[in-house]
Amino acid sequence: MTTKPESAGKPAASTQRLLRAIPKVDEFLGWLVPPPAAPASLVKSSVRQLLESLRQEILKGAPIKPADLSQAALLPRFSALLAARLRPNFRTVINGTGVVVHTNLGRSLLPEAAMESLLAVGSRYSNLELDLATGKRGSRYSQVEDILCELTGAEAALVVNNNAAAVMLVLDTLAKGREVIVSRGQLVEIGGSFRIPEVMSRTGAKLVEVGATNRTHLGDYEKAISEETALLLKVHTSNYRIIGFTSEVPLAELVALGARHNLSVMEDLGSGCLVDLSRFGLAKEPTVGEVVRAGVDVVTFSGDKLLGGPQAGLIVGKKEIIEQIKANPMNRALRIDKFTLAGLEAVLRLYFDEEKAIAQIPTLAMLAMPLAAIDRKAKRLRRLIGKELGSVCAVELKNITSMVGGGSLPEQPLPSRGVALAPLDRSVNELEKGLRELSLPVLGRIEDDWLLLDMRTVADKEVVLLANCLKEVFEDKKQ
Repeated sequence: MTTKPESAGKPAASTQRLLRAIPKVDEFLGWLVPPPAAPASLVKSSVRQLLESLRQEILKGAPIKPADLSQAALLPRFSALLAARLRPNFRTVINGTGVVVHTNLGRSLLPEAAMESLLAVGSRYSNLELDLATGKRGSRYSQVEDILCELTGAEAALVVNNNAAAVMLVLDTLAKGREVIVSRGQLVEIGGSFRIPEVMSRTGAKLVEVGATNRTHLGDYEKAISEETALLLKVHTSNYRIIGFTSEVPLAELVALGARHNLSVMEDLGSGCLVDLSRFGLAKEPTVGEVVRAGVDVVTFSGDKLLGGPQAGLIVGKKEIIEQIKANPMNRALRIDKFTLAGLEAVLRLYFDEEKAIAQIPTLAMLAMPLAAIDRKAKRLRRLIGKELGSVCAVELKNITSMVGGGSLPEQPLPSRGVALAPLDRSVNELEKGLRELSLPVLGRIEDDWLLLDMRTVADKEVVLLANCLKEVFEDKKQ
């Protein structure tokens, strides 16, 4: 007897039986007694999502048995799916990468004083744009302008939502339709393919490149000055270094050149800092105060990098220039909200006492952290996990290097200590993925078949949490 062949594209009989065994939506909902503590619409859509994923797995030939489609087998899978959908998308993680200002992980952590201020202004009414002395409408910028001027020596200040916005606003105000002279070696990409030349073109300013990639001289600027020149721009290359046969014009000489030709001089510091980090063995970075004292008309820098505050673009400089920038209609579109303002003010006030700032601002504290303190955290973590993980994972302490991150001090490795893990029951890549998928995700880095957890960026209060996460990821494998 000849068996009639199945029609082209028709699933095999065994596959069809499995598809018919998938429960209907109403049947599955009947299994949920008592119903989950979640919105009914979300529960129903999660059931549909699970059943459709089962259908696709079967059609793709996944090794599914009839028992895998039973109530006992599917309810735990549904619970896990629903829990994942109920979990916030925006979550905290443990940063074991050793990158202090990690762009993908939220950059700078805020100090406790800033968090207290955020809670206060978020849960209560505030004088965001009210002058309490006169009872009339005020300016939100006045809340931090005096503090910025005190800390930097500038005559006036303004804050917008990030440094790219600060650069755009200044160029739009001072150089729209006119020429801006900048060294070719300073035409940086800020990040996310956001490049200085493109910023300038968006504002209508005309870029005039001078010098060579590695060497620019004062005469290069002077030869390029014309009646169309509006601004001399210096961009601090905080996110890369050119080394070897190099030369750039000292800021004081550029300021003097601007004065001779009645031209404004602007410096984009990028990762501006208010304290000299070289005291901690880091490379010397110009502080905002030093740049202001050099006579620059306007300076822009970030609030969420080396400053250690919330995302913001800070603009300081000569009062006449800043007032023009404040009057630009674009300023309203780029202004900061009350939460940024609250966090920034709290961080800036810590800088009135430099030692207090270094101790309480997490970014500065991590950069200044002694190796011995990092080593103590590493040894503590090893003690917490050693016994339970000893049979499934090799655990060692290693000398490693941290990085500043955030496009700051790119060639500045920081000596650090890490806990290195080499799992015996899975690949190191599987371990890295498992840690990322925990309810409290853990991020590390892989080097030479070891997963490294750099303890510089793991807070003291996170060490026990990290140990529990490591135990959880290995316990999941055992089950």
